[in-house]
Amino acid sequence: MSVVIPTRRRPELVLRAVRTALAQTLRGIEVVVVIDGPDAATRQALADCGDPRVRVVELDESHGAPAARNVGVQHATAAWTAFLDDDDEWLPEKLSTQLALAEQSPYALPVVVSRLYMRTPRADVVLPRRLPETGEALSEYLAVRRGLFHGDGFIQTSTIMAPTELLRRVPFTDGLRRLQELDWSLRCLQLPDVGLVYADQPLVIWHADENRARVSTDAPWRESIEWLKESRQRVTPRAYAALATSVVASMAATSRSPRVFFGLLREAHRHGRPGVTDYVTYAQVWLVPPSFRRIVRDRAIGRRPVASAAATTP
Repeated sequence: MSVVIPTRRRPELVLRAVRTALAQTLRGIEVVVVIDGPDAATRQALADCGDPRVRVVELDESHGAPAARNVGVQHATAAWTAFLDDDDEWLPEKLSTQLALAEQSPYALPVVVSRLYMRTPRADVVLPRRLPETGEALSEYLAVRRGLFHGDGFIQTSTIMAPTELLRRVPFTDGLRRLQELDWSLRCLQLPDVGLVYADQPLVIWHADENRARVSTDAPWRESIEWLKESRQRVTPRAYAALATSVVASMAATSRSPRVFFGLLREAHRHGRPGVTDYVTYAQVWLVPPSFRRIVRDRAIGRRPVASAAATTP
């Protein structure tokens, strides 16, 4: 099993991630840490780790997390590769659970993911809220909301384990700042020999710290609208409308532009099939401050106190 961890200028965090990878109950692993650009502090911290299972690849310049993941996959030597973001953690049985599911899967190239604990300063929330239903279009599972404050379906990078062969056939989109997992998943699931398999239990701790800068909190709304238009053939009309009125709208709303507001709504109508929940979601994304939406979301979808959630792996 190969583990790929992209990182840049966060030596303390990446060491925590590396330790949770090395602590897996699945023992036959290699950990490929890709340093995204010159970073002496991270290089030294990893050198002090002292575990021969850790290999470090340092890039000459920064290209972003998707490119760093692709480089890591090229250096992977195992048949399976799993991704771990440098600020996340794995529970000890993560890889062994996913490998067992892969071996039982009916698909030639299974993409195995899992539920996770989304840890915020207020609470731990288990995501996704539900698993795909039999016969459900996966684009609709990943996009369509049944509630106002969070979608039901969800894939996060640190949950993904897939055949290394597949990851080389379908690399992450270089330069894409948001929607990286969703973009990759939709492109993979177009292939006839690929299927999505979920581990029911949470196996990852996703640190959604709201006081720390993250790529996922950037809001490149123009880029995201273009991504939506380019992805139209990969999703159903129902999913297209949901993506336009929720995920992409949450970024476009930072523009505060009436022109963008009506333009994105027209896009959802022209090429999608929006429902009542989509309209209400669209309105609250544009009108309700994000900080207040996060508080209401955590309360609406159910939370568990941080103290009683899964313990952090030492």
